[in-house]
Amino acid sequence: MEFVEFPKMPRLSRECVITEKIDGTNAQIFIADDCETMLIGSRTRWITPENDNAGFARWCMERKEELLRLGPGRHFGEWWGAGIQRNYGLKEKRLSLFNVSRWTLETLPPCVGLVPELYRGIFTTEAVENCLQELRDNGSAAAMGFMKSEGVVCFHVAGGFGFKKTIEKDEVPKALAGR
Repeated sequence: MEFVEFPKMPRLSRECVITEKIDGTNAQIFIADDCETMLIGSRTRWITPENDNAGFARWCMERKEELLRLGPGRHFGEWWGAGIQRNYGLKEKRLSLFNVSRWTLETLPPCVGLVPELYRGIFTTEAVENCLQELRDNGSAAAMGFMKSEGVVCFHVAGGFGFKKTIEKDEVPKALAGR
């Protein structure tokens, strides 16, 4: 029998990044190493303009040259706005990437945004609750003036994973929250 070592555990009191959780549809842009091949995805599948997800594939193909500047890799984000989930009072759709540590608004193609960073520092549940309260009191940081924010995502840097916490029905599984 092969011995399996118990994995190391990251320390909880380490850096985290808390961003606004935007209520849209998950989006992925994959750019191959040749920086010419681009695939477009939803949360669960590759999509095309003919087999789309809320117009995301069509939008990407119209901006292919600009999006290729993201460079090789998988670029995950949220496709949100007009006609998608909460709508956020917008007349257009937007793409906001998740990896706020990799990008700045100055280094992104102009057609792409970032999810708003609300906090960066040592993880505490108090920091999470403070960010949620800020969204309750002041509304969305992604769409100023929109008062019904969904919640936050807390990415634990040392652990390399994220957790979400919603303002409404956080204790209810997503599959049951709409009922």
